[in-house]
Amino acid sequence: MTRPTVIGTDRLELGEGIRWTDGRAVLTDILSGRLLSAPGHPAAPLAPITQLPCPLGAVAPVENRPGHWIAAAGTGICRIDDAGRIDWIARPEDDAPVPMRMNDGVADPQGRFWAGSVAYEATEDAGSLYRVDRDGRVTRVLRDITVPNGPAFSADGTAMYLADSARGLVRRYPVDPATGDVGEPVPHITFATGSPDGMTTDIEGGLWTAVWGTGQAHRYHPDGTLDRIVELPAEQPAGLCLGGPDGRTLLVTSARIGLSRPGPLDGAVFAFRVDVPGTPAASYRPERTQGPTSTESEAAREPAVRTDAP
Repeated sequence: MTRPTVIGTDRLELGEGIRWTDGRAVLTDILSGRLLSAPGHPAAPLAPITQLPCPLGAVAPVENRPGHWIAAAGTGICRIDDAGRIDWIARPEDDAPVPMRMNDGVADPQGRFWAGSVAYEATEDAGSLYRVDRDGRVTRVLRDITVPNGPAFSADGTAMYLADSARGLVRRYPVDPATGDVGEPVPHITFATGSPDGMTTDIEGGLWTAVWGTGQAHRYHPDGTLDRIVELPAEQPAGLCLGGPDGRTLLVTSARIGLSRPGPLDGAVFAFRVDVPGTPAASYRPERTQGPTSTESEAAREPAVRTDAP
């Protein structure tokens, strides 16, 4: 059986948020706040892009602004410019009853950004899912999620897959692509072993997910039936994407956190060739040109967070 290639010499504490964009893979080491890019040679270290003074869950590129990102970070969502300066859009988890941080996030095909929050102690139902519209408005779309991961979207943006990792469940939500409004979910995949973590879709509508605690990544057909399993030499696969020049390289991050005796490849990044390609990461597409990014001192300008969640 084909074994995955190890990409880079680093071993990450909590490697997640991997995305293929601008001809390269970028990823995060969440708790250290680092944004990294995968090296061109497997024996080289991961290359630093920037480091935030807070946890960094995931980023999406900003359209037509090379080196600029929108990020799920700290207790909210910020912009990062090409000099690494941050400008907070909103920090909705600042006043939460338990300590919170942002987790996974992704842009949808319509150019909005979606990101989930999680309690540091994985407090039951403490997490939420937020949406940043193209005009910069931030909406709490869902609440009462323990550990949200993903989301991932269908190619036309009419379906969203969101993992509730602590419950071993991936739900499928209908989405109005014009407004970003979500409808009632249906259970899509239930896991008896391990937890669904990072996810991505391919051009056939298949869904890939890293399965934490199993050393595996799974692909599911559009109807939710299991298609294939990729075995990985790391116990805690955490994030994944499809990339490479032809979109047929499955890139998977992993984590060492919580392991009493991590193995030599726990925390590594892996590459595995697959048959069905994916597409590069979608960009966040702001409706109007954003002003220069700034430091946290401008947090007073943050807009209020709306809520659509029941």
